[in-house]
Amino acid sequence: MKGSLVFERISSPIGFLYVVFSGKHLVKLALEKPKGIKAGEVPGSFKEELMAYFEGRSREFHQEMVFLSGTDFEKKVWLTLKDVPYGQTRTYKWLSEKIGKPKAHRAVGQALSKNPISIVLPCHRIIDSDGHIGGYSSGIDIKRRLLELEYYYSEDI
Repeated sequence: MKGSLVFERISSPIGFLYVVFSGKHLVKLALEKPKGIKAGEVPGSFKEELMAYFEGRSREFHQEMVFLSGTDFEKKVWLTLKDVPYGQTRTYKWLSEKIGKPKAHRAVGQALSKNPISIVLPCHRIIDSDGHIGGYSSGIDIKRRLLELEYYYSEDI
């Protein structure tokens, strides 16, 4: 499948995003240019969804995804992120309980750091139990910016 991967660089309010597709499936969304993958064009429908998200016109993504890596545990964590509503946050503890592993909040944090499809699978909405912002693989400033953006637009709900 690696031979069919293409990426496109897209400008966003948080900087350039590198969107990687395999055919019609989203496989990665990152701030760093992917290595070993050729540049190409990704589906316009996804680019529109992404821009609608950043402009506050859309709160959900409908793009089909596929994971090219990750353990069953990690995939479960990543997919459970869809249960965190736009403009809201949940804790690492909440997420570990949601997946049926109430004592695994550290492992949940590790899984989140490997989330290949950030923003679409909104790991930025997971914070510490004490209300602190917690970590984010793309940096705390990006996490804060995404949370602020969603909070700002969620007031229109």
